[in-house]
Amino acid sequence: MALPDTNALGHEWAILQNNHERYENAGLLIKLTGVVLFVACLALSLDVIIAMLLMLVLWVQEAMVRTSQSRLGQRIVRIEQALASGTPVQAAPYQLHSEWLATRPGLGGLLAEYGRNMLRPTIAFPYAALMAITVLWFLFA
Repeated sequence: MALPDTNALGHEWAILQNNHERYENAGLLIKLTGVVLFVACLALSLDVIIAMLLMLVLWVQEAMVRTSQSRLGQRIVRIEQALASGTPVQAAPYQLHSEWLATRPGLGGLLAEYGRNMLRPTIAFPYAALMAITVLWFLFA
């Protein structure tokens, strides 16, 4: 058996790791946008339903971004395992999309994956809290 091409795997790892961090930054920007939107909704006294729908859109958007980030993370771990073991561990270089397409779930599976990511505490926290505050603000203001 041939050993994995560690130069190619190392190159792929570096690129994917950089993109993984970019997804992290994108997620934080979406969260900050949610906070700004929350303040704007309160300042403009927007209807609670409109404010909640706007925050829900951002919540779903972040779940989609985090799902893509998760896919990169899975590939990064596979590359790290291949590099650490020095054996060909089904981690041929530059196979991110081919691997994902081979295991791609249908529409229902994709929506379920987005939903699971929406419910992760680090993703749900600001949106659920801001939506609850929005409801309370409009009920008691």
